[in-house]
Amino acid sequence: MRIDTLTVQNAQTQGARRREALNRQSPQHLTNATKLMQDAIKQRPYSASHSTVILGAGACTEVPLAALVHHSDEVVLADLDQVSMQQARAELAQAGLRKAVRLVVADLSGGISSGLERLLARQPWQRLTTQGARAIYDAAAACLDEFPVPEPQIAELPAGNFGVVISSLLLTQLFSYPLLDILDRVQKIAPAALEEQERHHRYQEAARTFRERVIQAHLRLMSTLLDENGVAVLICDQRGFVFDADDPDQHRSIPLVPRAFPELLANQFTIAEEREWEWLTDLPTEGRYGRGYEISGYLLR
Repeated sequence: MRIDTLTVQNAQTQGARRREALNRQSPQHLTNATKLMQDAIKQRPYSASHSTVILGAGACTEVPLAALVHHSDEVVLADLDQVSMQQARAELAQAGLRKAVRLVVADLSGGISSGLERLLARQPWQRLTTQGARAIYDAAAACLDEFPVPEPQIAELPAGNFGVVISSLLLTQLFSYPLLDILDRVQKIAPAALEEQERHHRYQEAARTFRERVIQAHLRLMSTLLDENGVAVLICDQRGFVFDADDPDQHRSIPLVPRAFPELLANQFTIAEEREWEWLTDLPTEGRYGRGYEISGYLLR
């Protein structure tokens, strides 16, 4: 499963060195993310809890951890990747600040990847490969339709306990990893069938509704953790894109969230502020496209 490689991937894409690289090639990404989180702290009512939780914290590459700790009674980092969170806490210079940071190691999806894998493992894939790509994607679509997206319940994160709840570049991972697991399986059993996925309407529809159900579950988790008068921050990659050094304004983009995303967000929260920016993750080099994301950031109540 893709989620099993998370720690290795984060070691390559997060942390202090990555932050320095972002400051050089995409400073607006760090600036916007930092300001949203700092604004949430400033707008948190005095009556609200002074505890802060960061969902998908990782190594806190985009998170102004020291500033959040200074203005919180406690900051909780929640992620599946314990090593990266330990790294983030260790970067704090003062022992008193480090003591105010608590780590919660948890699968914030509620176990989607492992649960879906169990459903997929029951399918007769060898027989389906003899029937062609349609049979393969019909089976995959049936698994997505049947799978009950869990409502994450994490004992270390009490409901209503946090005046600020931050979800930082986590949302699309929650559904993209299990969907990539399906394509990895197709690649293994019938590589030629990968080219058929975009033309298989039932699978595309099942994947779309799966994304929506995962988004709804995560937004409900954020709302459940938030104190009645608290402020939430959601930072989410909306589209990925590639670009050429010779024509950087021409982006070839791929949508990452379903069209229903704004409606799903509005159904759960009141949007107090919205910002959009580009995050350049890789600059183009000779023979290789640059890559980036279109990001949306929200202050929510």
